[in-house]
Amino acid sequence: MRKGMFYGLLFTAPAILGFAIFTLGPMIASLVLSLTNYNVFQDQTSFVGLDNFVRLFSGKDELFYKSLGITFYFVVLRVPAVILISFGIALLLNLNVKGRAIFRTIIYLPSIVPAVASAMIWMWLLNPDLGLINSLLSRLHLPTSDWLYGESSVIPSVVLTTLWGIGSTVIIFLAGLSGIPRQYYEAIEVDGGGWFRKLSHVTVPMVTPTIFFNTIMTIIGSFQVFNEAYILTQGGPNNRSLFYVFYLWRTGFRDAEMGYASALAWILFIIILFFTFIVFRTSKSWVYYEGGDRA
Repeated sequence: MRKGMFYGLLFTAPAILGFAIFTLGPMIASLVLSLTNYNVFQDQTSFVGLDNFVRLFSGKDELFYKSLGITFYFVVLRVPAVILISFGIALLLNLNVKGRAIFRTIIYLPSIVPAVASAMIWMWLLNPDLGLINSLLSRLHLPTSDWLYGESSVIPSVVLTTLWGIGSTVIIFLAGLSGIPRQYYEAIEVDGGGWFRKLSHVTVPMVTPTIFFNTIMTIIGSFQVFNEAYILTQGGPNNRSLFYVFYLWRTGFRDAEMGYASALAWILFIIILFFTFIVFRTSKSWVYYEGGDRA
């Protein structure tokens, strides 16, 4: 028993040490800094208790609420879009058609393109004057848009750019679909059921654990969106794309208010924890595992 425990600890030690050094340690440091007025360019740092959190919720920092609202809006738009579109594409790629492996590769390829390169492509595509999308819309006599440069269109435009990299989510859905036993579909065929009954009575219930996982990961990723705000919009126009993490970064690394930025980081941590908990709690009523057991 002791020998087994020794080898168990030995093989898990790298992961435990990595978590302690690169995750738990910085989290503790961030929590401590959130209780100080630490500024990178000041020699003196003093303990201020909960003043940073009071400043956040007192209404003095309007950008805090603005960035929070913009991020919630982004999450509400992006999470359903990613789940529905990824699931739809996975269903198509799961069909037994010729060249299926090529189509799967094409869908996944954008996921491995560097974020900066993707952003540059989208900046050109969505340029209101010279962009390809507006040029196509004009030729089709359809209304054009300011895309990333319009106050009302910037968030939907950013959502559109993030859909470019849903290949990994599609792959996870495909893994879930491949695990559905063929006998279930054959039973519906014997009863005379069509594709809709297969989808609603077999596919969707059997893939709910995958939907659950992808929903959790998409929510977390959406709350932490940063690259798009940093590269595509810089928070503009008029702070209409001031995402929470971008505001956090700007506060910490541009304004050098590390203590206040740490408080912002912990608020984000609590928000993500809360929504993850809500999804976990609701999963008992809609996530099913093979054999009929619920989550």
